[in-house]
Order: sequence, then C-alpha cells, then structure tokens
Amino acid sequence: MRMKIAAIALLAMGSTALGQDHSMHDMGGAAPDLPAICLANTGGHGAMAMPMPMDGDAAHQDLMDGMDAMNADMMAGGTAADIDVAFVCSMIPHHRGAIDMAKAELAHGDDPWARQLAEEIIAAQEKEIAGMLKWLEEQN
Repeated sequence: MRMKIAAIALLAMGSTALGQDHSMHDMGGAAPDLPAICLANTGGHGAMAMPMPMDGDAAHQDLMDGMDAMNADMMAGGTAADIDVAFVCSMIPHHRGAIDMAKAELAHGDDPWARQLAEEIIAAQEKEIAGMLKWLEEQN
C-alpha cells in the first residue's frame, strides 16, 4: 500500500520528482520531444495540461479509453516488491494499451500507413506480452 501511495504521490508531483532525467516522459508540462503537430490541441503542453473532453468523438474517446485503462494498470503493476517484476508487470498493461490504441486506429482511421503500423503494433505487442507472462510464471 505504501508503494502505491508513493507512486501516486510521485505522479502528482510531476517531472520535478523525476529530477533532470529527460529519458522519462514529462506528462505535466511542455513535451519538447514531440513534434508540434502532436501538441496542436494542447496549447503546446503535455497531455495532462489539457485533458480530452469527455464529449469528444468516438474515435478519440476509444483512444483515450485505452490510455486510461493502461495508466491505472501500469500503476498497479509497478507496486510489485521486486523491481524486475514491477517493471514487467507495468509493461504488460503498457503493451495492452498500445494494442487498444492500435485497435482504435483500425476502427476509425483511414490512412494506410497508420493502419499498417497499428497492425504491426498489435502483432509485436501480443508477442511481447506472451513473453512477459511466461517470464512472470517462471518467477514463482
């Protein structure tokens, strides 16, 4: 329980709690590692600065639903006592989130390149999830 509270507190504090390690994504402020086209509807800030309205279109809602589920499950998985297990337990929902987002693209998108990418993501992430689940079984 303490780990979960600490993880939530860490997220609430934002990037300042992460120090200057720019390898971590800054969800609360500017996202200079993303092209401007990605930030056009956020006022130039990361996703947490301008959340998606709940009355958005079905395509965007499907995309956001996948991310919401992923974030909650990643936080839960990251509470495992062993850091290696916590990492893998957090990566499984991360990969499942990628699959959910790719499925939203396939359901709503029409660009051939993006649709092909979505199909490739689904195939790759499903394979990696299977490997992670197998590794976790071996840890018991």
